[in-house]
Amino acid sequence: MQRQTINASTSSAEHAAHKRLRPFGLALLLMALACSCALGDVGVILNEPVGSRLDFVTNTGHTSVYFSRICAESPVKLRLCGPGEEGSVMSTYENLGEDSRYAWNIVPLSVYVYGVPDARNRPVFGSEKIKALLEGSYRDQSLADYCARQSCRSNEKADWRFMVGAGMTRSMYVFVVRTTPEQDIELIEKFNSLPNQNHFNFVTRNCADFVKGVVDTYFPHAAHRDVINDFGMTSPKAVAHTFTNYGLNHPDLQLCVLHFSQAPGTIRRSGEVRNGTELFYRSKILLVPMVIYADYELPMVAATHILTGRFNPEREYEQHPSLQLEPANLSANGADPPANPGDITTLRSVEMQDREEILGTKHEWEYYRQEFDGIVQQALRQEVVPNQRAIRRFFDYLDKSGEPRVDSRGELWMEVKLGGKIENVGVSMDDILAADSDPQLSFALLLARVDQILHSPSHCRESMVEFKEDWSMLEYARDRYSAPAGVIVSSPTRATPQGVPASGAE
Repeated sequence: MQRQTINASTSSAEHAAHKRLRPFGLALLLMALACSCALGDVGVILNEPVGSRLDFVTNTGHTSVYFSRICAESPVKLRLCGPGEEGSVMSTYENLGEDSRYAWNIVPLSVYVYGVPDARNRPVFGSEKIKALLEGSYRDQSLADYCARQSCRSNEKADWRFMVGAGMTRSMYVFVVRTTPEQDIELIEKFNSLPNQNHFNFVTRNCADFVKGVVDTYFPHAAHRDVINDFGMTSPKAVAHTFTNYGLNHPDLQLCVLHFSQAPGTIRRSGEVRNGTELFYRSKILLVPMVIYADYELPMVAATHILTGRFNPEREYEQHPSLQLEPANLSANGADPPANPGDITTLRSVEMQDREEILGTKHEWEYYRQEFDGIVQQALRQEVVPNQRAIRRFFDYLDKSGEPRVDSRGELWMEVKLGGKIENVGVSMDDILAADSDPQLSFALLLARVDQILHSPSHCRESMVEFKEDWSMLEYARDRYSAPAGVIVSSPTRATPQGVPASGAE
């Protein structure tokens, strides 16, 4: 990559302009939870399979529990969240690998999804290097009393690592319903009083059984196994499916679905979650053996899946997304939705508009693809990257030639050898456009991020609201890189989405 001589000014004025971008960072996390952050919630998290261990064959994925009002007093003890805290995720694994054999851990939501305590510092892209760095940081800061032995600290296969930056390795859906403070307190007392001892069993005590037990504490029989399609076991998809049906059958719980897409980067893309019959129906690995040895059973398996086992988490997300503090079917004062037909028609029109704003339309995504082609051509003329192929390989280039680090503020940086010199580029959303982040590398990194998002299938990419954040940053990086020396580029104007309080005040 050829080094350019144009550099934007590193004056305090530019640094101040970058700071004005920060309030939008944490707002993204709030937007993802905004359908319910006015009240408490519990949610079933459906994690896509990552292609390791049994997931390579079964594609069953993993499941965890999200709480909006319950936080971690420690990784093994629960408490009510304080003001401004974002909630948490609790999960069980075969072997967390800690000094004691705990059944479950609980971590802050931002740590679980992004690997960092503050969502503003979430990585711009995911790589094994960055994830390992964030795992080590979490271990030293929060897990020191539970992971002091070398066998835990150095074990790269310890399952506690799955709870740090899961969004770098897989996409996930969260099926959320509302709870009461009394329900949350009851669950805290229950789990804090029970022994946290591991009895994991893939057949009868797996992650899905654990989540089913947590959900049943709030709403008895809200989630259950699919005996027919999972051959008697409990699967993550069955728990998400039955819990979603329960929410739809109880409108007062105001079901909404959140989607955290896998971060762009070098880590293998996660796959779609499957249940038992769907595995045989769709798996390329098992199709030939089934045709040869079970040709009579195969049509039965297919029919069973089609008739009773079909559940598409992406479709549920498209039907029930929300980015507002109050769901679309509630008025500002929390009253019941209007009853007359005219108001209901208006309500449905508003809900459709909200969905389009969150998900984006086909024409809107195509517009950004065409606009992106123009920005790429400009970058090629300026020799930001040598060719278009280099944009799609930039994550690999940065991962191989750079070394990530976390500074004292928790922000991620990468030291890269460029043109015979060591340059620093911010690789968290909060510092990629900082004054001391190399303008050429910042521009190229955002090109690579936007390129991967625009070329991802709809079920793998982030929401349109999140993408517009990326787009604004890309335009700012382009203008900053192109500006003559000494010229200060104004930060883009960004409106905070409706219902989301501005955050990030210094």
